[in-house]
Amino acid sequence: MKDIKNIFRNLEKKLRQSSWFEDDWEIYNRGAYLQLYKSSWHNQQQGGIHFETFIEGPQIKQKAFPVCMHAEEDCPAQAEFIEQFLALEAKRINSWKGYKTIGSGYHICQRTLPLNFKNLEDRLFEELNRLRQLEASVEQVLQRL
Repeated sequence: MKDIKNIFRNLEKKLRQSSWFEDDWEIYNRGAYLQLYKSSWHNQQQGGIHFETFIEGPQIKQKAFPVCMHAEEDCPAQAEFIEQFLALEAKRINSWKGYKTIGSGYHICQRTLPLNFKNLEDRLFEELNRLRQLEASVEQVLQRL
């Protein structure tokens, strides 16, 4: 079995070296769990708006893991944020292969990927890069609230 923590360390490096990664993007990485978010997304305590992926015990057992977007309890007007955000982006998210919008609790959308270590870093990078395209709509809805 590959060292998942090392895969996540390399993923973080790759994200930080991206042309789009600027000072206001932040990464929270605790081993086999990573969040990508902007400093204005109320995620300083990891309970705001963020893109998230993790590969821990249950995911290894199921041989599948999620890549998702959350708006948790630190998100201002959480339910309203999710509703307005999905009104803007549900069509685009649902057009992406394997993604589904959820819109209940703090879950905005998710894609479940098979756990295959071949090119795992690249696949994770590709998914987070795709989710990153939602940045403008997140900012737009936050400004409205």
